[in-house]
Amino acid sequence: MTSTLLLAFALMLVLEGVMPFIAPAAWRETFRRLIQFSDGQIRFVGLTSMIIGLVLLMVFA
Repeated sequence: MTSTLLLAFALMLVLEGVMPFIAPAAWRETFRRLIQFSDGQIRFVGLTSMIIGLVLLMVFA
């Protein structure tokens, strides 16, 4: 179980690093826009992301 969680964490880090590596200016602009979001909008994005992740886990696991 620990091995699987570490592999999942490693994959997340790789995927998170792709955008700043390939297009750092676009990545910076994206975060500049995110700063202007309200707390509710950021929570909605986080909730949507979690739900999509859970659905993908249920479908492919």
